[in-house]
This record gives sequence, structure tokens and C-alpha cells, in this order.
Amino acid sequence: MAGEQLKVLNALDVAKTQWYHFTAIVIAGMGFFTDAYDLFCISLVTKLLGRIYYHEEGSHKPGSLPSNVAAAVNGVAFCGTLSGQLFFGWLGDKMGRKRVYGMTLMLMVLCSIASGLSFGKDPKGVMATLCFFRFWLGFGIGGDYPLSATIMSEYANKKTRGAFIAAVFAMQGFGILAVGMVAIIVAAAFKAQYPAPIYAVDAIRSTGPEADYVWRIILMFGAVPAAVTYYWRMKMPETARYTALVAKNAKQAAADMSKVLQVDLEAEQGKIERISNDKGNDFGLFSSQFVRRHGLHLLGTTSTWFLLDIAFYSQNLFQKDIFSAIGWIPKAETMNALEEVYKIGRAQTLIALCSTVPGYWFTVALIDKMGRFAIQLMGFFFMTVFMFALAIPYHHWTLPDNRIGFVVIYSFTFFFANFGPNATTFVVPAEIFPARLRSTCHGISAASGKAGAMVGAFGFLYLADTGVKRALIILGVVNLLGMFFTFLVPEAKGKSLEEMSGEAEEENGTERTIPV
Repeated sequence: MAGEQLKVLNALDVAKTQWYHFTAIVIAGMGFFTDAYDLFCISLVTKLLGRIYYHEEGSHKPGSLPSNVAAAVNGVAFCGTLSGQLFFGWLGDKMGRKRVYGMTLMLMVLCSIASGLSFGKDPKGVMATLCFFRFWLGFGIGGDYPLSATIMSEYANKKTRGAFIAAVFAMQGFGILAVGMVAIIVAAAFKAQYPAPIYAVDAIRSTGPEADYVWRIILMFGAVPAAVTYYWRMKMPETARYTALVAKNAKQAAADMSKVLQVDLEAEQGKIERISNDKGNDFGLFSSQFVRRHGLHLLGTTSTWFLLDIAFYSQNLFQKDIFSAIGWIPKAETMNALEEVYKIGRAQTLIALCSTVPGYWFTVALIDKMGRFAIQLMGFFFMTVFMFALAIPYHHWTLPDNRIGFVVIYSFTFFFANFGPNATTFVVPAEIFPARLRSTCHGISAASGKAGAMVGAFGFLYLADTGVKRALIILGVVNLLGMFFTFLVPEAKGKSLEEMSGEAEEENGTERTIPV
């Protein structure tokens, strides 16, 4: 049936890897860089916020955020992200990918800056404004998920599409790295300028008034990469698949892609009308036909992303507690406020550099050779194995001599999350659904992931009180479930988007079954 595929889409499918592919990766990827920066920077400054705003007179330990405040500050951006994924995912199918893309970016820039400002000096006021702006920051970030993935998958060619979408996602790794590096630089600069005694020596002076600027600068820096890419995002043309298959404007699609591909393409309005008159191709999200064709696929993409994010985000948010438990970060009272930010930043950067970032790029290199299914299954399998390896002999790992072993295995769970389901759950939903529902379905899958992240973030706060061992066993079981649900997800390696979504049907509307 490829005879019925539009020439403009076929041209994109068979195009050699060109300069525009890389500009698309950078433009979409910088959004992701910012997303990761904004979502993960909060975990670096929570201890500092506790010292500044919740200091208790005469206490042996520095102030820390009460658990309900900590849950709100850590989790509120996820609530925003979940809402944004659903809303902007739907809007991207209604209004077009490009128009909505600019909105999400502006929202991210404004809210990044605003989250570093706060009204009033009392703890309640500061935390309330921080939570308010981080919710809307999350809302903008949420829109970036379905739109970046959809734009990249619709621009890419058949052969290397998986690698391109994964490369956009891999920018997240650099975002996490950037958080650690910005924290290190800012904390080191302030520490050199304003030396302070450790908490045990002088509780009040260990957290100088300058420390209040540190967390604000770290949070506000998230606006920089987003603002830089705004201009380029606005210059990018709408994707041909949206213009042709959803907006049904063959002339515009051909003109846009002629510019991008630098070849002459003819407009095939007649063919678009024939495809759109085919009754097999106009079902909506809530129709029985969608359930029959894509119901299991949507269950597969939502459940695997949900389960993965429970494990992935709880691991990420609670790195610093694990570092403290095994002695990588000294006891809080033996440091001043800025030293603590510096040490947490350093530990997080080390983990990102050694395991998080390489994991992403392994996926980029191998996804179009191994396929999505194999990488996802393998990732879940090894995450399960390593979680149990940490949990069952947990006492053994807490002994001073074995701490390095603990960190190595802990890093491996990160490596296989990123060379595994963390990347593939992002790639697959952008490839297997029809163009008019693609952004919506990706948004639903991603929102399901964020629901998992919230379970991870809120659930783990309470689980961590019951002990690390039990928490690790639960995460191991979660990963095992993810492995089973992976079997619902189809393989899209080397196939065109229209083949995967069933939009490339015969003109007479005969149905093809899609491989599960």
C-alpha cells in the first residue's frame, strides 16, 4: 500500500540524514534540557531552603523542610506537568504542533524567573509562591513532552527515527548535568566570597543572608536555555504530517518540506482528499475502532511509563538521602549551608556523568539496531536485578568498606533506566498512533508517567521513613511489573509512521491488523 502514501511524506521517510535533522534535534532538545533542569534543580536546593526558612533555635541539627512542605515543593511541578501533558497534547492535535510549541516555551521562561522571586519573607509566603510558580512551570514543561516527541518523529526519516527522538530525550541528561554544575559554580563562588563557619560551631552564621540568593539563582538559570531557543522554534515550519493529514493542506505541506528538504515536491490535494474520505481513518480517541486497533498499545505505553517513573523519579529525588546514608555527603551539622549545596551538587553531577548521560546515548546509538522492544525489556530486567541486589543484602552495603560497591550498583540502575525504558517509553508513543491523535496519545502516556512520578515522589517520602531496604524491594517489584507490560508495546523499528498507525491503508478502506 505504500503506493497510496503521499510523496511529501515518503520524501521525509527516505531522506538522508541532513542538517535540518540536527537543527530539529537541537531545537526540540533544548526544551528537554530546560525541562530536566527545572524539574531536578529543586532536589538540590530543598536542604538549603530548610536551613534558611525552618531554622530552630538551639537545635543540634540544621533546619529542614517539614515533610508536608517538602512533598509539596518536590511534587507540585509534577502535578503541573501532568496537567500540561494532557492539555497541550490535545491542543497540539487541534491547533498544530508549531503554534502550541511557542506557548509552552514562553510559559517555561516566565515561570522559571518567577519561581526565583517570592512575595514576603516569612516561610509560608516564600513556599506558597514557590509552589504556585512551579506548578505553572510544570504546566509548560508538560506541553514540551508530547510536542517535542511528535515534531521529531514527524520530521525524521524511517531509518534513524528512533535515534533522533531518543537524542531529543537524551538532552534531559545534559539538563540534569547542568543543574549539578550550576549548583557547584554558584555555591563555590558564594562560599569563596562569604566564608561561614560550620553549623556545629555557629548555627546562625553558618547560613548567611547571601544563601538566600543561591537557591534563587539556581532556579532562575532554567530560563536561559529556553529563552535562547525561542526564536528558532518560531522559525521552524509546521510538520508535513500535521499539515497534510490533519489540516489537509497539501500545497502548504509540499511548500514547507520543499524548503526543508531542498527538493521540488508536488502538492497532491486529490490524494489527501481520497485518504481523508476513507471511512476507516476518521475514528476518534473514544471510539470502539480506536480501542480495537490501538487500545492495547495505549495500555502498553501508559502502564510501562507509569511503572518506570515510580522507580526513576524516586531514585532521582532521593539520591541525596542515599548519599548521606552511605557517607558520601557528611552529616549536615558538620557543614555550612553553601558547602552542603556544593557537596550535593558534586555527588549528583558525578552520578549523572558516569551513568545517566552515557545511558541515554547508548540508547541513541543502538535503538535502530536493537529495536525499542529489546531495549525496554532489557532495561526493566536489569533494573529489577540491581534493585534486588541492593535491597536483599542491604546491611552489607551500609558497612564503610562496601560503600563504593553500593554507589556502583546504584549507578547501574540509572544506566539501565536510561539505556532502557526511560528513553523508549518516550520514543514509542510518538510512532504508533495516527497523526490526528499522535500528540494526544503521547500526552496521555506521558501524563501516566508523571502520575507514576508523583506516586514515586510522595510515596517514597513516607516509604523512606520505614527504611531504605523496604523501599528498594518495592521498587524492584515495580520494575518487574514494567517488564511484563512491555509485551503490549509494538515494535516500530524501520517502519513508516503511517504503516505503524494504520493510516497507510488501501483506498477501499480494507483494514490491516497492526502487529502487537
